[in-house]
Amino acid sequence: MKVVIQRVKEASVSVEDKLVSSIGAGLLVLLGIEVGDSDEDFDYILKKTLQLRIFDDDQGVMNLDVRQIEGEILLISQFTLLAATKKGNRPSYIQAARPEVSEPLYERMAEALSDGLGKPVQRGIFGADMQVSLVNDGPVTIVIDSRQR
Repeated sequence: MKVVIQRVKEASVSVEDKLVSSIGAGLLVLLGIEVGDSDEDFDYILKKTLQLRIFDDDQGVMNLDVRQIEGEILLISQFTLLAATKKGNRPSYIQAARPEVSEPLYERMAEALSDGLGKPVQRGIFGADMQVSLVNDGPVTIVIDSRQR
C-alpha cells in the first residue's frame, strides 16, 4: 500500500465538473492499493496517516498531527501510485490491486480514518475520472510505502 500525503490549506475533488468533496486545513491522502496488501499494510498506513506530525506547533516546528490541529482528511483512490516505470515509457499498473479488491479496502480505509479522526473523512468517487484541486501548505508532501518499513 502506498500513500502520498499532502499537508493542505484546502483541497477538493470534482467529477464531471461537479464538486464531490472538499476540505479546509488538513491532509489530502492519495491511496494506492497493491496486489497482496495485508492487514499489516493497512494498519501501518492507517497509523502513519493519523500520527504523522507535519503540522506546526506554537514554536513553528512540525510537531502536531492532523487530529491535534482538528484538521480534515480528503481520501482519493489512485492506482497510478503503483506504476512500474523501469522498462520503456509506458507505465505498467500490473501491481495495482483489481477494483474488486481495492474498492473495499479503500472504503475500509475511509471508515478507519474517520473513526481515528473523530469526524467524517471526505472522499472521491472510486474509479471515476476525478479532478483534484489543492493548496499545498509548505509545500509538505510525504510518500509512504507500507512495504518499505
